Amino acid sequence: MSLPNRELIVLLNQSQLSQQALAQEVEGLHAILAHLENSQVFYNAHELVNRDYITNKVKKIKKAVQFVELKPFRFLINKN
Repeated sequence: MSLPNRELIVLLNQSQLSQQALAQEVEGLHAILAHLENSQVFYNAHELVNRDYITNKVKKIKKAVQFVELKPFRFLINKN
């Protein structure tokens, strides 16, 4: 499995841990983060508020977030 280039701080409760066990823990963290960083998960976890209505439509959310800043009176709300 190709691990992405990122910095992680891993705090473990065990003082004696082999290199293989540590590598397995880090690989598991990367798998979890890769799932969460998926764009579809982002679109499912947000709603777009546009002045007088709220939408969950992926197409509208994609269009709104393609710019660095949202247009006036548009807000992203995290459903979590």
